[in-house]
Amino acid sequence: MSDAAAALPSGVATGVGSLPGTDIGEAANVVFGELPEWPHLPELPGRGLGADMIGRGAALLAGLPVQWWAFRWEIADLPGVDARRARDFLERDLDALHEVSATGPVRLTAVGPFTLAANLWRRTGGAMLADPGAVADLAASLGEGLRNFIAAAQARMPKAALSIQLDEPSLPAALAGRVNTESGLDFYRRVPVEVVRDRLREVADAVGVPLVVHCCAPDVPVGLLREAGAQAVSMDLTALDLDDVPRVDALGEYLDGGGRLIAGVVPALGRPHPGVDKAAADRVQALWHRLGFAPEQLPRQVSVTTTCGMAGASPDWARFAMEASREAAKRLHG
Repeated sequence: MSDAAAALPSGVATGVGSLPGTDIGEAANVVFGELPEWPHLPELPGRGLGADMIGRGAALLAGLPVQWWAFRWEIADLPGVDARRARDFLERDLDALHEVSATGPVRLTAVGPFTLAANLWRRTGGAMLADPGAVADLAASLGEGLRNFIAAAQARMPKAALSIQLDEPSLPAALAGRVNTESGLDFYRRVPVEVVRDRLREVADAVGVPLVVHCCAPDVPVGLLREAGAQAVSMDLTALDLDDVPRVDALGEYLDGGGRLIAGVVPALGRPHPGVDKAAADRVQALWHRLGFAPEQLPRQVSVTTTCGMAGASPDWARFAMEASREAAKRLHG
């Protein structure tokens, strides 16, 4: 079995990233218990500043200190107290892996370089996204930091087959020139496709493990992500209009080329009720039928998860959604 096949299973249930709560040990036990075929190290933004997506990602940067200032994260000369708190959260997250004794696939998660660049400010003002040189420095720093993060996780789980997921909710907006400037009255210039491809490829090459990219925006650039080195794409499949021919065709081309899909089809919020697993499986099968692919190929390329992270969900729903994801994945095996 190849490294990618071991680290990126198909036909199973998995998670996206965030969960409710503040106890990382408890959250890890829940994930590894409820999603045994492909667990992930959960994120707990409910712990406060530093556990948020941008603060957590900034804490992973190598050689780029950050601080929380004027209600945003920005590059600094020295790490601020909130940045040190973010690093402490990361260490606690890694230490929770000691207790789960994983021997199979495990996915780590972090914010991707373009979402980070759209939300991390320069010393001179404005998001790093405004400066191509700053974006290049950020991608290089993130790649090095992720490599260290993965090594620390592997040391705690020597028998696990690791992958890394980059969360890129802002990527489609960056490509389309829809990221607001500081004033909110204008937009940063769009990031060229080739720049996105090159920066993501640099991160993919740096991490040394299979790369997953997650985006819950409706216009996920699946073909570009594959060109950039992503070996699986995680997306909110409920946001895809099956009558939108160009987007369905783009996803079909990606899948026809052997791409792996983590299909977000279980709601990230709600109250437990019957039929969630069936509705989730039906959504995947409707896409597959629309594309005209062989049914037996579906579980070889598709896994099931929630539409997005579950930080805002109740603990009861989070457990229920994981169970529904497992049951939906079983349905896809026919």
